[in-house]
Amino acid sequence: MKITNQIVEKHGLKLEEYSIIKKLLKREPNLLELGIFSAMWNEHCSYKSSRKHLKNLHTIGKQVIQGPGENAGVIDIGDDDAIIFKIESHNHPSYIEPYQGAATGVGGILRDVFTMGARPIALLNSIHFGSPSHFKTKTLLNGVVSGIGGYGNCIGIPTVAGETKFNSTYNENILVNAMAVGHAKKNKIFYSKAKGLNKSVVYVGSKTGRDGIHGASMASAEFDENSEEKKPTVQVGDPFTEKLLMEACLELMKDNSIISIQDMGAAGLTSSSVEMASKGELGIELHLDKVPCREENMTPYEMMLSESQERMLIILEDGKEKHAEEIFKKWDLDFVIIGKTTNTNKLTLKYNNKVEGEIPLDALSSKAPVYDRKWIKKKLTKSKIDTKKLNNIKIEDALIKILSSANHSNKSWITNQYDQMVMCDTAQRSGSDAAIIRIHNKQKAIAVSVDSSSNYCNSHPLTGGKQIVCENWRNLISVGAKPLAITNCLNFGNPEDSKIMGEFAECLIGIKEACEFLNYPVVSGNVSFYNGTNKKNISPTPVIGGVGLIQKLNKPINHQFKKDNSIIIVIGKTFGHLEQSVFFEEVYSITDGSPPEVNLTNEKNNGENVLEIIKKDLVNSVHDISNGGLIVALAEMSMGSDYGVKINKPKNLTNLFKYFFGEDQGRYVLEVDKNNLEKVEKILRNNNIFYENIGFTQKDYFEIQKELKIDIKELYKINNQWYNNY
Repeated sequence: MKITNQIVEKHGLKLEEYSIIKKLLKREPNLLELGIFSAMWNEHCSYKSSRKHLKNLHTIGKQVIQGPGENAGVIDIGDDDAIIFKIESHNHPSYIEPYQGAATGVGGILRDVFTMGARPIALLNSIHFGSPSHFKTKTLLNGVVSGIGGYGNCIGIPTVAGETKFNSTYNENILVNAMAVGHAKKNKIFYSKAKGLNKSVVYVGSKTGRDGIHGASMASAEFDENSEEKKPTVQVGDPFTEKLLMEACLELMKDNSIISIQDMGAAGLTSSSVEMASKGELGIELHLDKVPCREENMTPYEMMLSESQERMLIILEDGKEKHAEEIFKKWDLDFVIIGKTTNTNKLTLKYNNKVEGEIPLDALSSKAPVYDRKWIKKKLTKSKIDTKKLNNIKIEDALIKILSSANHSNKSWITNQYDQMVMCDTAQRSGSDAAIIRIHNKQKAIAVSVDSSSNYCNSHPLTGGKQIVCENWRNLISVGAKPLAITNCLNFGNPEDSKIMGEFAECLIGIKEACEFLNYPVVSGNVSFYNGTNKKNISPTPVIGGVGLIQKLNKPINHQFKKDNSIIIVIGKTFGHLEQSVFFEEVYSITDGSPPEVNLTNEKNNGENVLEIIKKDLVNSVHDISNGGLIVALAEMSMGSDYGVKINKPKNLTNLFKYFFGEDQGRYVLEVDKNNLEKVEKILRNNNIFYENIGFTQKDYFEIQKELKIDIKELYKINNQWYNNY
């Protein structure tokens, strides 16, 4: 078949890129080779627009065993234990086919973790939908939540934390980001780098079908009005087969049979074979007629580009083939030697002993295009809102409006669909600042949380990038965990637009600054560009997944009030920043203005002192102050417990709403017994930490001096209304 310009563009390649391909090959590619270049050079696989910026991220630390560049990041938690984790996007597939898109997003991220030798111990997610009133939102929400729960529940991994948000920016491009966390021994971590010549290349897992062909390319392009036609590019998952594949791989990993292993994720057999061989500076030869297929008359093109799920590629040590085959056959999985490693530095594809394609591996990896795209810096603008001219509203009415809104209502309708207790090591489920997972048969535990903040990033990307790292840091601190490392999923619009590229570049600068200052390195992640439809891009939405260590888990700490007549302390200064706040958005529909300032020194000092107080068992409960400000944090601590609050207004308070709804950063609410108050205050004074004693807990009522008094059961009822009525 002659390669025309139309065929090139249909494969998601630009004509200039096709010219480079011809120069690298010193000839025209055939259709199979063009498809492989399309898969490896698309944005999803090559990071061609983001690689320049990603290199600047803070990725090192004593706790880091493996940073970005592998299937997942690896951190040291002591006692020869390692935690392996990563987050990835499955946005485009989930918009087209919500159940399977979300389900295979979970399946794919699980394979990234167990392919490195870790048994997965937790799943998290960050899901963003359009306006609740948009005609597609309800269907997409139901499909995505069912897909996440269906896959995770069936494979038997607890889904313990996440976030669900609604905004019209996602009306035509939802976000579905899935995170997996696994536990491994430091001396049994497996990598994807191929080694040795004439080593067996083995295909294991499910058979190959025609689902998911061009899935990675589809994920690297904007949607248009014909997006529904892309359903064939969405993969179909089978969690029961994935469970078998996971157990078979982990069993084989107990000995020294495996040289390298790679899951067939985006771009399927193409990416797994190319990545393994190119990292090892070897060649690889595949005999495609040996690939197990579940459909008849599949072509080499379809086999190489299929993204059928639950498949792995393994390179074995000599003489280990029979032993490995017995394991996979026992688990009722395909096991076929489909090729070997070579010294050619080429990807050689044969079908019925005829060479169908041959490409230098560096042409697919190191020589893939890297773009230094133009970007525009966003200025920090001050809002012209005059708060004195806003319509008067009672503080109680404002609080109720926020707590009954889609974004701030109780999301147990979602979390109840996820099995959070399977494996029996979940010490704290979703609903608190972070979930807690015990390390099996040990006293220590990890805390995990996932966070995003598109409004701050849209207003000022650099500040927003810093803020979302800090919020994630605070969430781990609040449950008594020392934050160790993050993974990120960077969801942005079209990088060919200099405004969008500026949002990306500045967000990464903010993330880098915060990670460096807090010693909170990035160890893995994913970039998802082209999130938009018909030239309308989503707001920048970086998602941060964090992992922290609790050295000795005596009793999990959460944010719900525990006792009557405890002292309530606020750590961190309240200036009353209302621009970009939940208060302005939900009460007045105002979304302009700048985000709150992020003071990294205060974040670190305040957080480290809160952690010390928790470790000394001087608090009953802790909650960070974020969206909605102090009053929403206090309401969340009251709802679901038996205790409300009685808050004293500060003297000389000039603006009630700024004080209670302001979203100044670096703040925490602490519930302290009276007999521990002196010890807590001594720690704070000795370390120059600003704090306020604002009131105390009380039975049954949520009360602010002379402003409101409401039964906490009524608050809870209000907070549960939205999903019940949707």
